Amino acid sequence: MEQALGTTTREALLPMLDRVTCSAMVDAMAQRYDHPAHILDLVSPTPGRVLFGPAVTIRFMPVRRDVQHPVRNNFASLFYRAIARGGIGAVLVMSSGGHPVSALGGGRKLSRLRHTGLAGVLADGRLRDFAALGGYPFATYCRGETVRQGGNLVMPVEPDVPVEVGGVGVLPGDWIYADATGAVVVPAADIVGVLEDAARFEERDAASAERMIHEDPATVIAQGEAR
Repeated sequence: MEQALGTTTREALLPMLDRVTCSAMVDAMAQRYDHPAHILDLVSPTPGRVLFGPAVTIRFMPVRRDVQHPVRNNFASLFYRAIARGGIGAVLVMSSGGHPVSALGGGRKLSRLRHTGLAGVLADGRLRDFAALGGYPFATYCRGETVRQGGNLVMPVEPDVPVEVGGVGVLPGDWIYADATGAVVVPAADIVGVLEDAARFEERDAASAERMIHEDPATVIAQGEAR
């Protein structure tokens, strides 16, 4: 699994982030696949931070009191199982169990990301304690802030499994890129190619914008009419 490599691969890719945007990475993914890979309507206590790293996952489901267990459904134990093969530089991805307005965690539970070295969290639900989360060194993206606990609606049930975020499938080891505009999910085998293509798209668009400064409106209209 990609995250088992620790920070080596991620550190090598970080310099490329200055050359890309989320939109360009989504375009690069669309060039390879026709499945949805982009996630919209995310909120962050620090929207200026970029979230980037391989996914480690926790699946939530609607609460079932008849099977809920204090150990098997304990967030802490599932978290450490999720990062058992390496968490440094990884992104914790949590599904919502069909309740995207429910709280999946907050400043206290997610403080574990600090001492385990994760890059951040992507949650398909709400999180509590934005003030605390904004003060941590990792990046946080979710569906919004809430003040109410979610334990009566959802419970964590399984680590290190495929999950769904905003209609997009996420496999453990997929690469996550998120910023204030949205997020994109990239298969591990494609991350270098997607970053390289995205950088080329950015360079192409910048050159095109530069040419537009000097274009003649009459010529553009005539060319359009000729078609």
